[in-house]
Amino acid sequence: MGLWPGNFLVGLLLLLGQGKEFGRGMRPIDGDKAQNLQTEKNFPFLCSPKKLGLNMPSESDIISHFNPSVLTSTCPPGKSTAPIGGVEDLWIQAEELVRRLKENSQLDFQHDWKLINVFFSNTSLCYLCPSAHKNGPLMSDMDKLAGVLHYLHQEVPRAFVNLVDLSEVVAMPRWHQGTRLRPTPESCGCSGETSKLATVVMQWSYQEAWDSLLASSSFNDQESFAVVFQPFFYEVSPPAEGPPSQDPTTLALSLWNNMMKPVGQKDEPFSAIERRPMKCPSQESPYLFTYRNSNYQSGLLKPQRQSEGREGTVFRCPDKDPSDSTPTSVHRLKPADIQVIGAMGDSITAGNGAGSKPGHILDVMTQYRGLSWSGGGDHNISSVTTLANILREFNPSLKGFSTGTGREHSAGAFFNQAVAGDRAEGLAAQARRLVDLMKNDTRINFQEDWKIITVFIGGNDLCEFCYEPVDYSPQNFTDNIRKALDILHAEVPRAFVNMVKVLQIVNLRELYKENKISCPRLILRSLCPCVLKFADNSTELDSLIDINKKYQEGTNQLIESGRYDTREDFTVVVQPFFEKVDIPKTSEGLPDSSFFAPDCFHFSSKAHARAASALWKNMLEPVGQKTTQHNFENEIDIICPNQVWPFLSTYKNSMEGHGTWLSCGERTPSASPPTSVHKLRPADIRVVAALGDSLTAGNGIGSKPGDLPDVTTQYRGLSYSSGGDGSLENVTTLPNILREFNRNLTGYAVGTGDANDTNAFLNQAVPGAKAEELMSQVQTLVQKMKDDHRINFHEDWKVITVLIGANDLCDHCTDSNLYSAANFFNHLRNALDVLHREVPRALVNLVDFMNPSVVRQVFLGNPDKCPVQQASILCNCVLTPRENSHELARLDAFTRAYQSSMRELMESGRYDTREDFSVVLQPFFLNIRLPVLEDGCPDTSFFAPDCIHPNQKFHSQLSRALWVNMLEPVGRKTDTLDLTADIPLPCPTQEEPFLRTPQNSDYTYPTKPAMENWGSDFLCTEWNPSNSIPTSVHKLQPADIKVVAALGDSLTTAVGARVSNSSDLLVSWRGLSWSIGGDGALETHTTLPNILKKFNPSILGFSTGTWEETAGFNVAVEGARARDMPAQARDLVERMKTSTEINLEMDWKLVTLFIGSSDLCHYCENLEDHLAEEYVQHVQQALDILYAELPRAFINMVEVMELAGLHQGQGGKCAVLLAAQSNCSCLRHFPNSPVIQELKKVNWNLQSGISRFSYQHKYMQREDFAVVVQPFFQNTLIPLNELGSTDLTFFSEDCLHFSARGHAEMAIALWNNMLEPVGHKTTFSNFTYSRAKLKCPSPESPYLYTLRNSWLFPDQTAKASDVFHGAVPLAAGGGLLGGLVVGILTVSVCRSIRCHQKKAPPASLHIANF
Repeated sequence: MGLWPGNFLVGLLLLLGQGKEFGRGMRPIDGDKAQNLQTEKNFPFLCSPKKLGLNMPSESDIISHFNPSVLTSTCPPGKSTAPIGGVEDLWIQAEELVRRLKENSQLDFQHDWKLINVFFSNTSLCYLCPSAHKNGPLMSDMDKLAGVLHYLHQEVPRAFVNLVDLSEVVAMPRWHQGTRLRPTPESCGCSGETSKLATVVMQWSYQEAWDSLLASSSFNDQESFAVVFQPFFYEVSPPAEGPPSQDPTTLALSLWNNMMKPVGQKDEPFSAIERRPMKCPSQESPYLFTYRNSNYQSGLLKPQRQSEGREGTVFRCPDKDPSDSTPTSVHRLKPADIQVIGAMGDSITAGNGAGSKPGHILDVMTQYRGLSWSGGGDHNISSVTTLANILREFNPSLKGFSTGTGREHSAGAFFNQAVAGDRAEGLAAQARRLVDLMKNDTRINFQEDWKIITVFIGGNDLCEFCYEPVDYSPQNFTDNIRKALDILHAEVPRAFVNMVKVLQIVNLRELYKENKISCPRLILRSLCPCVLKFADNSTELDSLIDINKKYQEGTNQLIESGRYDTREDFTVVVQPFFEKVDIPKTSEGLPDSSFFAPDCFHFSSKAHARAASALWKNMLEPVGQKTTQHNFENEIDIICPNQVWPFLSTYKNSMEGHGTWLSCGERTPSASPPTSVHKLRPADIRVVAALGDSLTAGNGIGSKPGDLPDVTTQYRGLSYSSGGDGSLENVTTLPNILREFNRNLTGYAVGTGDANDTNAFLNQAVPGAKAEELMSQVQTLVQKMKDDHRINFHEDWKVITVLIGANDLCDHCTDSNLYSAANFFNHLRNALDVLHREVPRALVNLVDFMNPSVVRQVFLGNPDKCPVQQASILCNCVLTPRENSHELARLDAFTRAYQSSMRELMESGRYDTREDFSVVLQPFFLNIRLPVLEDGCPDTSFFAPDCIHPNQKFHSQLSRALWVNMLEPVGRKTDTLDLTADIPLPCPTQEEPFLRTPQNSDYTYPTKPAMENWGSDFLCTEWNPSNSIPTSVHKLQPADIKVVAALGDSLTTAVGARVSNSSDLLVSWRGLSWSIGGDGALETHTTLPNILKKFNPSILGFSTGTWEETAGFNVAVEGARARDMPAQARDLVERMKTSTEINLEMDWKLVTLFIGSSDLCHYCENLEDHLAEEYVQHVQQALDILYAELPRAFINMVEVMELAGLHQGQGGKCAVLLAAQSNCSCLRHFPNSPVIQELKKVNWNLQSGISRFSYQHKYMQREDFAVVVQPFFQNTLIPLNELGSTDLTFFSEDCLHFSARGHAEMAIALWNNMLEPVGHKTTFSNFTYSRAKLKCPSPESPYLYTLRNSWLFPDQTAKASDVFHGAVPLAAGGGLLGGLVVGILTVSVCRSIRCHQKKAPPASLHIANF
C-alpha cells in the first residue's frame, strides 16, 4: 500500500467508546469544539507554514495542507452524539459515519481515500498489567473492537484507520479539565513492579501486543484497507511542576508524527509540555506507514539471536594464601583476607535482565542478583564471572554475595543492597540498610572480618538530569555519595570500598540510533530521555556530557581529598574502568547487542562478567595507573596479584606506583654492633633522620597536576631521604630501602604535616629554610633523639641526610654578603660541627643541592603549565634574571662557589677525627639530566604544580641515586642524575659490605693548591653613574666617585702585605692597601679602588707599587697615631688643591680614615694617659679640616679593631714574634693580665667615641658632605684554618700586620659596609675566602648609605650615639674573663641597644667571636 498524505479527500474524526470497559462517556467532538480548533495559535508547522496559512492545526488541518479539498465530518450544528452504553455505541457511530460518507455529494465514496481515527481508552488501569496481554483484557478489547473494524473494512473502500489508544492521556490529571475526552479512571488491583522500569517495559509490551494482533489480522491483508495502532504514552519521568493545561491540539500533532514513523519505531513518548516540530514525509518515505510497508515483525515473535550463555573463566593464580596473620591495615590487604562482600547501586548492580534470554523483554524486570558483576555469587568462576566468584577462589568461605533472583529485601540478595531505579540520593539509605544487615548477621564477625563493598551509581541521575538540573547537579551527586560513604566510614570496621566511577553514558546513543539493531526504542527512550531525546551537537547534549564528566571529577575529588584515609582499617578507592567506556562492536562494526539485556539498556551476563574482570583488574592496579577505558570486547582475563606486591591497591600503598625491586640476598647486620662508622652495614642502621628545606620536607610531592595551592602540603612520608609511607614495593625512599635490611628502623616520617607534627619524627626539615637556620634544626634533632624512648642515643647507629642551599640562592641577589659562599660555608660548618660534637654513631649524608639552572629550564620553558606570574615570589633571584644577563652570570658564580665550599669543607678532613662519625658528600644531585619533550619543552612530569619542587616521580629517582652514592667509594661517586634512567638498587657484597666513607674507600684528600691571588668576581649589574652629577652626598652612586683618598697608619700603607725579598719586613705595599691600593685589577687584587674602577675606570687618587711617588692620595704614615690625623688631613687637602688631575670643586671624593692601632699598641707604656678622650679629639680635628676644605666628600670613618683579641690567639712562631715587637708593647703581656683587661676597656672606649661621628650634627650642615662610621672591625673574628688554629695566611710575616689576603678581606668588608644602611651595618669581618662576597647596588638602593638616606629618625640617632656608654662598664667589669666572653657580652649589648646592627655569626669550636 502506497498511500500519500495528499491522497486524502476526506478527513474523519470518529471517537469511539466502549461502554463500561472502553470509556463510558466518550463522544464525538461537537461543532463548538471544532470551531475552537481553528482559533489556537503558535503551533509549529515546519513543512511549509507559509503555504498552509493556518494558526493552529487539527489533524484535518494538517491533511488539508497536502490536499486543500479535504472534507471533514462533524456533527450537525447544535447536535452531538450522546453516549450509548456498550458496543451499541460503537455500532451506532460506525453506521452513522458510513451513511454520511455515502450521502456526501462532494465525495466519491468508492475512489476517494479516507482517513478514519478511532479513539478509545481503557478506564481500568489494569491494561498495562502483564497478565492482561495473554487471554486477558487486551484480547477482550480486541474482540470488542473487531466487530466495528470489520464493519468498516467491509463497508468503506480505500480507508486508512488509525486505532488511537488514549488510555494514558485521558487518565492524566493534567489533561484539560473541560474536554469531553476525560473519563474517570478506575483503580486496578494489578500487583507486581511499580518502578519506572516496570512501567516502560509494560508500555512497550502493551504496544507490541496490539501491533502483533493487528499485523496478523485480516484488516491488513488487503491493498485498500489498513488499520494501524497509534499509541500515546506519557513520559514516565515528567518534571515535578505540572505542565500547562492541554487540549486536543497536542494530540493532533502527536498523532500526525506517529503516522510519519514506521510501525515498530513509534518510540517518542507523548510530552505534556514539549511542543515538538511536525514531521514531514520525505522522498525516501513519502507514504503513511502501515504494517506492510514498515516491514514490521513483532518483537514478541521475531527470531532472536541465540543466548551466548553465562561467561566463566579459568582461574590460574598460583598464590591464593591469606596474610600470615589477619592484617590490621587496609593497605596490607590480600585478596584471601577478604571474608565479606557487599554491593550498593542501581539496577545494574541489582542485575536486572542479566539472565534474560534474548527477546524476553518482560524478563528485564527480573533482578538476577546472583549474576551481578560486583555482588553476585551464582555457581562458580568456571561458569559465572563476578567479583565475588573471583574472591571465592582466594577464600572459599567468603560471605555476603547474592544468589538467584529477587529484590533487595529477598533472602538471596544478602549484602547486595542495590535498588533498581535508585539515584545517588538513595545511596545513603542503602548504606544504612547494609550496615544494619552486617551488624545483625550472625554469619559474619562485624568487627574482625575484612569486607569489600562496591558502590556504583549515577546512570539514573544522568538520565533524568535535563528535567531537574538542580536536584541532579554534580554538587548534589557528590554530596549524596559523600553521605553514603560517611556512614560506611563511621560505622564499618575493616573495609575496602570500591567507588566505581559513573560510566560515560552518552555512548548509549549508538544503540538507540542504529536501526540495524533490534532494540525496544520506546523503552530506551523512556528509561533515559535526557541522553537520547536531544539532537547531536545540541547544547542540551553538550551540557549532559559536561555534567557526566563533572560527576566523574567530583567523585575523584571527594575520594582524593583523603576524607576516607583517616583510619588504618578503612579506605575508599576510585575504580575508573567505566570512565571512557565504548559500546562493544561486532565484526561488522555495529553495536554488539549481546552485551545487553533485551531492553538494550541493562547489562547481559556477558557484560556483567567483563565488568567484574575489569573491576578486579582496577583493584590490583596502582592508583594513578588504573585502566580508565576497559575494552569489553576482549576475552576475560583474570590477572593475578603480584607475588612481590600481593595487596589490593590503595592511595597510600600506591602513590602512583613509584616502587622499586630490591634483589639483595644478603641483608644481615654485623655479627655484633660495629664500633666504627667505616664498618657499617645497611642492616646496622637503626635510626634515620633528615635536615633541610622544602625539598626534604616534601612540599608538593603528592600534589595533583594543576593543584598549585597543594604544594604547601608537606608530604614528609614520601620524602626521598626520610619518608616512610607505604613500603619499597610502592614508595621508593631511603628509609624504605633501609627497612628492607632492618625492619626495626625508626625515625622516618609518615603522612603529611610540618616539622612539629609527631609523624614528622626525625625529619626536621623546614620549608623555606636557609643555611643560617640549619643550626636550629640540628639542635632540635639532637634533642629529639636524646629524648625519644625508641632510640638508644648512644648505641644506635644513625644515618642523617642534609640538603640545604636552594633558598639561599633564591635570595642571593638581595644581599650578596649575607648569602655569600663564605657565610653559606660557615653556617653549614657550624651545623655539622654540632652533629660532630653531640651525636655518637652517625653517618651524615651531605647532599648537593639541585642546580638552579634546572629549575629555570623547567619553569621558564613551560609558561603555559608553570605559574610564571609568581616567579618573583617563588624564587626571585633564580627565575627573574634575563637570559645572558649579568644577574644570571652572578647566579652561576654563586652556585659554583656554594658547591666549591661544600667540597672544601668535606676535603678538610674536619669530620674524620672520630671512629664513630663521618660526613660523606653524596654528589648525585650535582648534574641533572632533564628530559625534553618532542616539542622542545622540558618535561614537567617530574615536578609539582609549581614547577620547582620535585614530585613523587622525581623523589623516587633521588632515593635511588642517593642509595647508589652511599654504596659507591668516595672519589668514584656518580655525580649525574638522569631522571628518565632505570636506576636499579645495588646491593652490598661480601667483599664490600659497608656503606662507604673516605677511610674505607682509601680516599686521599687532594692537596689544596696555593692561591694565585685574592681577587674577587664582579657580578653587579647596576654600575652606571647618575644621569647628572649629584649635588647631594645622599644621592651618591659608586660610579659618581672620581677621587679616592686615605688617612691612617701602617695598616693603610699596607706594611708587610707581601713577602719581602730583603730582611727588611717593613716594606709598605701601598698598591695592595685595602682602602686605597690600585695595583692590578679586581680579578687579582681586591681593594676598594679596584672595586670602584668597575664603576668608573677613570677614578683617581689610588696608590700603586711601594714608592712614595706613586702613593697618590694615600697620606697614611707608618706608626701614625690619632694625634697625627690633623696633619694628614691638611696634607691631603694640600695635595688635592695642587693636583692638576682633579677638579676639587666638582669631583666627588671618597676618603677613608682608619686609625688607632698604634695608639692601643703604646697605651700600656703609660696607663694614666687619657687616650680615649684625646683620640676622639684628634680624629674630630681631622674631620673638621676635611669638612672645612673639601667640597663633595664622602668620609668613611672605620672603627678601630679589637687589638688584643685579634692577635693574642696566635701561637707558634707568632707568639715569639709578637712578644718581641718593639712597636706594640701591649702584646708582650699575658692575655688575662690586668694590663690587657684595661687595654680592652680602652679599646671599646675608642670604638664608642668613633661611633658617634655618624650622628654629629655639625657634619650634617652641608648637602655635599657626610661622615659615615663603618663598623665591620667592631667585633673581630680570628681567622682559623681547618684544624681550628689561627690561619696565618691572613697575616704578614711579622704576625702584626695583614697580608694581601687580609687586605682583600678588609676591602670586601668596607665595601659591603658602605652599601648597608646606617643602623643596619655588619659589625664583624668574616675572614673566609670567596670570590663572590661583594655586594652590589640595586635599582631600589643605588646610593652609598648615609645617615639621612638610611631613614633613621632623630630618636634613633640619639639612641645609637649613646650606645657604648652602657658597653664600657661591661667590658671593664669582665675581670678575668677572656676576650671571647667580653666579645659575646658586647654583641648582646649591641643587639639590644644599637639600631639593629647586623650580628656576628655564632661562635663555634673553630671561630672565636670578639
